[in-house]
Amino acid sequence: MSTKVFDRDTMLDLTVNFIPLFILFFFIVGYSLYNPFTLGSTERILQYVLLGAPFALLAILTYLSGKAIASTEKTSPVYMPGAATVDGAEPIEDEHEE
Repeated sequence: MSTKVFDRDTMLDLTVNFIPLFILFFFIVGYSLYNPFTLGSTERILQYVLLGAPFALLAILTYLSGKAIASTEKTSPVYMPGAATVDGAEPIEDEHEE
C-alpha cells in the first residue's frame, strides 16, 4: 500500500500558501499573454524575474513545510489545537493510523 506524503490535514495547513502561488501564477500567465506596459527586453526579463523568483521560492517553501508538517505528525504526539504547551495536556490518539 502506498502512503501519501500530504494527507488532508496537511493540505489544509498548506492552503495558506496556495493562494499567493495562484495569484503569482495568474500574473505570470497574464503578462505573458498581454503586455500592457510596452517594455523592452531588459525590463521584461526583470519583470519575469520579480514574478518568477517569489513563485519558485514559495513553491519550494510550501513543499518543504508540507513534508515537515507531515513527518512531525507521524513521529510526534498530536495535541488538540493550542494545547501542546499547556501543562498536563494529553495527546489525542489518531484513529486512522495504519
